Amino acid sequence: MLRAAVFLDRDGTLNVDRSYLSKPEQLQLLPGVGPALLQLRAAEFALVVVTNQSGIGRGLMTEADLHGVHAELHRQLAELGVFLDGVYHCPAAPISSDPLISDHPDRKPAAGMLLRAARDLQLDLASSWMIGDTLRDVLAGQNAGCRGCVLVRTGQAFDDAHKALARPFVIADDLAGAATHILGQLPRSPSASG
Repeated sequence: MLRAAVFLDRDGTLNVDRSYLSKPEQLQLLPGVGPALLQLRAAEFALVVVTNQSGIGRGLMTEADLHGVHAELHRQLAELGVFLDGVYHCPAAPISSDPLISDHPDRKPAAGMLLRAARDLQLDLASSWMIGDTLRDVLAGQNAGCRGCVLVRTGQAFDDAHKALARPFVIADDLAGAATHILGQLPRSPSASG
């Protein structure tokens, strides 16, 4: 049976966005991330990180560096009782200077990482959500056929001028606000109403 997932951007969504984060000690979770992820997990969503990591393609870090950072991400989340179902990354450096151009099938805004995760983990994209801090995250979710997308304000500044390039999406202050919105869209059980 297919499961619904919440796909999560990493930098600026789960952790403080540092340019080309390549050392485990640089990883700092954003406030409220643990409780928000626990709420999503309690609602039986799979939790899957999908992250562009062009620092590898640019020669600024190695795959081993990234694995060290992700080991630290798993460690910090585990301390909060959170476990991820998968972490997918795209190491390709962009070809175009426009961040909203899909120039690699896995690099967001393309949907490749989400599609691969859906195959690997047996996920129902039409019941899934994407949360990220950039329009390319929103577009990746929309390109994958996700039910909905939430843009959080905890990372990069949002350029409202580009908003028209995407279908409608939700804007939340942070991951906690995104989780509240997603959970509010779930059907209520009969016992909850009365």
